[in-house]
Amino acid sequence: MADLKARLRADLAAAIKSRETTRMASLRMALASITTEEVAGDEARELSDAEVEKVLAREVKKRREAAEAFAGAGRAEQAQAERDEAAVLTDYLPEQLTDDELSALVADAVTEVTEQLGQAPGPRQMGQVMKAANAKVAGRADGGRVAGAVKARLQS
Repeated sequence: MADLKARLRADLAAAIKSRETTRMASLRMALASITTEEVAGDEARELSDAEVEKVLAREVKKRREAAEAFAGAGRAEQAQAERDEAAVLTDYLPEQLTDDELSALVADAVTEVTEQLGQAPGPRQMGQVMKAANAKVAGRADGGRVAGAVKARLQS
């Protein structure tokens, strides 16, 4: 069993005992999403910690989008509840990169693609640069941030 999944289960049990409703609800939904991912496809399988992190990142993104939607609709209480759930799940994700660290990794990715192509990549090679950058970032930054950094780098 993945260590991260076991940690989520243990923390859920602790949250149930201490009656932390937000934490309990967040962890239950996260574990349900992980289980759904495990049984999706042709045969059931155990997710690795990296795959569990991807599921958690997806869940955090859903919560943030829901919070924005609720806030836009004037439902501040529900928006705050979604933000609180996102904060609980964020604790299980790797620390996010700073803008400087992200810029450095994007620069490395551009250099890597430049070596492959034999010339500096332009906006048309964004996909290749994104692939290299995402491999280096490894879930430590939101895809939108990575794309923005790559786009800015290719246009400069």
